[in-house]
Amino acid sequence: MKQQLFSLNAFHHWFDELSRRHKRRILMPVDGVLVALSFWLAITLRVGEWWPNWILARSWWMLLVLPVLGIAIFHSFGLYRFALRSLGRHDIQAIGRACALLALLLAGIAYFDTRLFLPRSTPVIFGLVVFLAMIGVRSAGRNYYHWLKNRDVVKEPVIVYGAGASGIQLVSALDAAREFQPVAFLDDDKGLQGSLIAGRRVYPPSQIDSLVQKFDVKNVLLAMPSLSRLQRKQIVEFLSERSIQVQTIPSLVELVGGFATIDKLREVGVHELLERDPVDPIIDLFSSVRGRVVMVTGAGGSIGSELCRQIAAVGPAKIVLFDMSEYALYSIENELRSIVDAPVEVEAVLGSICAQTRLERVIRLHGVQTIYHAAAYKHVPLVEFNPFEGVRNNALGTLAVARAAENEGVERAILVSTDKAVRPTNVMGASKRLAELVFQRAQQRTTKTIFSMVRFGNVMGSSGSVIPRFQRQIAEGGPVTVTHPDVIRYFMTIPEAAQLVIQAGSMGEGGDVFLLDMGNPVSILDLAKRMIHLSGFEVKDGENIHGDIEIVFTGLRPGEKLFEELLVEGPALKTQHPKIMRSVDIPPEGEVVDTGFERLAEVIEREDLAALKSILKLLVEGYSAEKNVEERLGEPPNAALRATI
Repeated sequence: MKQQLFSLNAFHHWFDELSRRHKRRILMPVDGVLVALSFWLAITLRVGEWWPNWILARSWWMLLVLPVLGIAIFHSFGLYRFALRSLGRHDIQAIGRACALLALLLAGIAYFDTRLFLPRSTPVIFGLVVFLAMIGVRSAGRNYYHWLKNRDVVKEPVIVYGAGASGIQLVSALDAAREFQPVAFLDDDKGLQGSLIAGRRVYPPSQIDSLVQKFDVKNVLLAMPSLSRLQRKQIVEFLSERSIQVQTIPSLVELVGGFATIDKLREVGVHELLERDPVDPIIDLFSSVRGRVVMVTGAGGSIGSELCRQIAAVGPAKIVLFDMSEYALYSIENELRSIVDAPVEVEAVLGSICAQTRLERVIRLHGVQTIYHAAAYKHVPLVEFNPFEGVRNNALGTLAVARAAENEGVERAILVSTDKAVRPTNVMGASKRLAELVFQRAQQRTTKTIFSMVRFGNVMGSSGSVIPRFQRQIAEGGPVTVTHPDVIRYFMTIPEAAQLVIQAGSMGEGGDVFLLDMGNPVSILDLAKRMIHLSGFEVKDGENIHGDIEIVFTGLRPGEKLFEELLVEGPALKTQHPKIMRSVDIPPEGEVVDTGFERLAEVIEREDLAALKSILKLLVEGYSAEKNVEERLGEPPNAALRATI
């Protein structure tokens, strides 16, 4: 018995080591035998005798000639260039055409050589039999190949959600790979439920728990690229209630555009939980960038870099990238040069937004017509413990940008603001509200430049935001840190935010504050739980002490609020874009702002905390700190830094 197994394994190894040329040489005589057997079987089926000697005695020589003709025809159709491992529809069609030609050739021989005495239907039967035989042998060879490759491989069982065309393609790709073994389909279509597709049964989603237990499944693969965001959200929410990892195939746009293949799986991100169907952009609202010279400050940041990508796609005359970070500037410059069309110029400029003379020189040199001002310090705890630098950059830096734009006659300047600027409880929010006041005051002084602001909440995936932190903590095995169980935040994706900022900038008439529709608020605690579940883990708490990852509440960080707002006062007015609103903000009197900023520059230079707090309360409506700045700065530095990590 052992000797037989050894011989069998030796044969498997020998076959696996054969080159394609040698396998082709084996397949040719096999096809010859199949043709000969098919000829005999066609006659047998036609006359109902196992050995009709009265026919074969006259046509025995065809058992020798037909295989030679068949191999020649098959070779001319390229059948021996096909790889058995990837036998598909096009290969089968080619085999069918070759067999049809061989059958026609047999019919021609029988017609001109009446001595063969072949029944007229024999060539038709012969063509069908040889076609089925060749498909059968090649399918067996393909199955043997995959078995040979996977016989020592332990594949992870997975469930495929979606039994449509994409699901079938995904299963086919996974069968040829070595990582996953699809064991079942899930589909909401009741017409498919209970049927067998690609050798797997289709189940309703309600049976997922029993399937997970039966097959010991830890992964579910979504294969529905054409679903709307709302439908995907509902499915992901359903799956996120279970401790299974969820991955998805690329979107329909990526598949059709050739940017990805069906088997390029990625983890389902929390953006799938946003109930936000994308709104098509309004082409007319890109007038501020199309064919214009556009400058983006903070071009290497999360928002700034995405603004650059989307501006580049619209077709500006030139993009001027302005940033103080050498590496960030280098990265976005290289990326843009690889994706923009030749006529679009890309200029990378190192510099600080606090240097007004430098800004004016750059604007004049490149003939800048539109500025998107996205440069800012944005991390609440860091700015809270570095208030002077935070206000210097966010407020005085914006003042330098506004004055440079005004002095050089820039047509439009758009400030990227934040919901934390509304009744802020932290220095970062207050500094961004000061930046808004700078643009509003600049508009009061000039009619040459249109100044406007765009205010929105958190973006998913930006540097230092909660989502990348949760992902890192989950990857490290926890714990996941949440500041407070009742914290809620508004979220949108970076590409959507950037696209709306560009369109809002084109609608500005002077001094406008635009608000982006942020959708429904998201509970940070619920977000953490769903991210843990979508990663295939269970939450460890009092109800489940054997869970994988614990959620720890650390308390609100300095200056942090339970929820954010977008409106300072008054209602939000509709605009021509359904996701962009206009706020009616009444800024303080111009002289108050001018005097306040003169004092602001002085107190920053001498680092006078009491005076800084006084100016913030004077200029920023609703500013209130739960803790004095002096007290915060008096805390141990390690504790301050720990809150930001």
